[in-house]
Amino acid sequence: MPTIEIAAFYHFARLPGFAELREPLAKLTCSLGIKGIILLAHEGINGTVAGTPEAMAIFHPRLRAITGLDRIEHKTSFAEEMPFLRMKVRLKEEIVTIGDKSIDPLERVGTHVEPKDWNALISDPDVLVIDTRNDFEVRIGSFKGALDPKTESFGDFPAYVRDNLDPARHKKVAMFCTGGIRCEKATSLMLREGFEEVYHLKGGVLRYLEEIPPTESLWEGACFVFDKRVAVGHGLRPEDFSLCHGCLSPLSATDRQSPDYEEGVSCPYCAATLTETQKASSRERHRQETLARRRGHAHLGPRLATAVEEG
Repeated sequence: MPTIEIAAFYHFARLPGFAELREPLAKLTCSLGIKGIILLAHEGINGTVAGTPEAMAIFHPRLRAITGLDRIEHKTSFAEEMPFLRMKVRLKEEIVTIGDKSIDPLERVGTHVEPKDWNALISDPDVLVIDTRNDFEVRIGSFKGALDPKTESFGDFPAYVRDNLDPARHKKVAMFCTGGIRCEKATSLMLREGFEEVYHLKGGVLRYLEEIPPTESLWEGACFVFDKRVAVGHGLRPEDFSLCHGCLSPLSATDRQSPDYEEGVSCPYCAATLTETQKASSRERHRQETLARRRGHAHLGPRLATAVEEG
């Protein structure tokens, strides 16, 4: 039975004293044995953390008390083992990085759509459906027929909108992301650019996969998550994916059968781009990781294992 509870949360709010929240939140999570990452900025809070159910039951009300943000909502999932290596509380310019601080979700955002109503919206032929996630995330799963902007980072999204989309032609736009936070800024951007009807999936793909049964789902593939689970499917159950240590791409079982795949070193998406020196360094790191596991010691592993949805 899963013994670790995972909570993903974000909240946009004016936090002029956000830096002062770092120490009490770090002490709180440390005292409860909670791991993960919390980002703090002038515009709010964003985090994914994990711990025992007992620890998480204490954490949520304390988080709201410390931040003064009573309306922080979180999405809960479970894992059999701790999906994070450490706990970090970081101060940032943005809680999700789009690179344009004039985009303000507190002023205006698109219309939230509940998961139960999402299928009907995106099945409308007059609606342009856009996946706001990055290319490696889209590659392993998305909604059928969704537009892939092929962005390498969320900071590329504003330029994509200006160069490829037209408010006069795209009258209705529906957008989605992993947990909902990127769409808060993406829809705010779209409205500023003159798009009139802009919708986004409330709670993101994670909430959709949690609430919509597979028999009714329009989702295809797996959903990338920013922790050691790598990807989840319906019911938020972990899927069979791993991370490439060379480029941090999510790898399916088929990817791992490729002749370009070398465990802990490279994969079909990066093998041709890595130098022999880089591969040799990765082989040594993988050897040290293997030895550490045999001795029962923890090893840091891929750096993505302590990330959140930053874009």
